[in-house]
Amino acid sequence: MPFHIRDPETDALVRRYAEEKRVGITEAIKLAVTKAREAEDRTKTEKLARMRAISERVAKLPDTGLNVDKAFFDEMSGD
Repeated sequence: MPFHIRDPETDALVRRYAEEKRVGITEAIKLAVTKAREAEDRTKTEKLARMRAISERVAKLPDTGLNVDKAFFDEMSGD
C-alpha cells in the first residue's frame, strides 16, 4: 500500500527524519506516528489524572445545603 506524499515540505521532513534515524522512509513514518500517538496518550492520561484530582477535592468539600436550581442561578445573575 503505497503512500504518495505530494507536499514537498512533508516529503523533506520525512526524508530528513529517516536519515537521522538511519531507517527507511516507511519505518520513519511508523516511528514518527508511534511517537506522536504515545505523546498524545501521555497528555490524555495526565489531563485525566488532573481532572480526577480536582474532582476528588470537590467531592471532599462540605455540603452547603443550598438548593442549586434554576431559581438559584437566576438570583445569582440578577434575573
